[in-house]
Amino acid sequence: MSEATRTCVGCGRKAPQRELVRFVAPTGLLERDEATRRPGRGAYTCRRPACLERAVAARAFSRTLRKTVRIPAELIENG
Repeated sequence: MSEATRTCVGCGRKAPQRELVRFVAPTGLLERDEATRRPGRGAYTCRRPACLERAVAARAFSRTLRKTVRIPAELIENG
């Protein structure tokens, strides 16, 4: 069976799901989903801090998750 492929919302690179970090915002607050088990729509970024910063600057999380998303400062600081 082939592995699922996802696209980084920061740089646009396609990669296997296990190589990317999943983010969810069930309450409107962006959170990491390390286990990739949280329900709902998810957005993925590469593990590089630059991709996370680019996605935040381009408001890609709100667009991908189809809702207004608040991004905690510590999430960006901790990469």
